[in-house]
Amino acid sequence: MKLPSGSLRCALLLAMCAGLLTVAGCGGAEGVSSNLVERRGNPQVGKKLIVNYGCGACHTIPGIYTARGLVGPPLSFYSRRTMVAGELPNTPDNLVRWLMNPPAIEPGTAMPDLGLSEQQANDVAAYLYTLR
Repeated sequence: MKLPSGSLRCALLLAMCAGLLTVAGCGGAEGVSSNLVERRGNPQVGKKLIVNYGCGACHTIPGIYTARGLVGPPLSFYSRRTMVAGELPNTPDNLVRWLMNPPAIEPGTAMPDLGLSEQQANDVAAYLYTLR
């Protein structure tokens, strides 16, 4: 197979790099500013809420020793996820909506409506977005 000339080879390399950068930019909520999330919620309060509401009965959650559940998905690297519950793009607004009323987003989900207030959901979301 004959390789392209120097300028064509350079153009192909640039196009491949641009494609890789585009794909790399498609991942999860890592681009969500931690300042934005922390203005809306407090990660330390969120961590306490996760413990108090017993989220670890169903989920494995980094930073929470008692959170070793196997019913729901592990929440490791949550900030890198692209979707919330496989239904919504992973944004702070969508995560808060999910946390406040999961069955409204995904009827039949095993995730219960815990009755979180909007502020509590923001606090839990702030903690989950620390999981990088």
